[in-house]
Amino acid sequence: MNGFVNIIKPQGMTSALCVMLCRKKLTKQFGKTKLGHMGTLDPMASGVLPMGINQSSRLFDYLLDKTKVYVATFKFGYETDTLDETGTVIDSGYRTPTEEEIENVLSGFIGEIDQIPPKYSAKCVMGKRGYELARRGVDFTLEPKKVTIIDLKLIEKTSDDEFVFYIKCKGGTYVRSIGRDIAYTLETKATMTALDRVEAGIFKESSAVTLDDFMEADDVTEFIIPSDDVLSFDKLVLEKDVAQRILDGYFIDEILYPDGTYRVYSENTFWGVGIVNEKKLKIVTYVRDI
Repeated sequence: MNGFVNIIKPQGMTSALCVMLCRKKLTKQFGKTKLGHMGTLDPMASGVLPMGINQSSRLFDYLLDKTKVYVATFKFGYETDTLDETGTVIDSGYRTPTEEEIENVLSGFIGEIDQIPPKYSAKCVMGKRGYELARRGVDFTLEPKKVTIIDLKLIEKTSDDEFVFYIKCKGGTYVRSIGRDIAYTLETKATMTALDRVEAGIFKESSAVTLDDFMEADDVTEFIIPSDDVLSFDKLVLEKDVAQRILDGYFIDEILYPDGTYRVYSENTFWGVGIVNEKKLKIVTYVRDI
């Protein structure tokens, strides 16, 4: 069995634990099951955590750069070592900007920008993860990386010093760093106090299932998304004899499809992702038992 499940990870739980619980549930119903997630959510964050079942996790490479949408809350006036409320306060006593001041600087963060990842992150430096070095008190510097922010809006002010933002970005963007950099631009400090991932590519919170509902269901089949539904490539259908030749190890060089990447099918079964180049087909990612 292959496919995806779109789970809402609850706040306070690691992504790894969420995956482990779902794997146990799937294994109980379908037998031994492999399960991997598409992008870690920090324990303090909630929101969509898409997971690939068995061979479907091979499709993550086609999805990792997809757009993600977050609703993030930042509190101004202080900064922690982790840039979120789970960390230790390292600087405080700064002012809270006005809504107008914040809105006036947001446009400067839209587009491709240079962003320094948080030290407490999985970025590698000196052969170690940043968070490993930070926990040991090692002094180090992370280089800026290119990230893309598609949209950034101030949603509301929820208290004297706390603001909620809508953030639409490409994969690899650090939301904690966005709050830090908005604050630095306004000559103050900020820390993230809440984060909800509402979209990750085609996976949306509005159509996701809570972890509790998934774990309590007698039959989780209704929550499984077919592998090919997550891909936007055109469809390429192989005749049975041509498909058999591929199984037999032959190279197919008579495909009458334009050059490009395709979802490949035979006998109404999704085989995986194939590339056509000069009428030659190569299946580069299988998601079924061949």
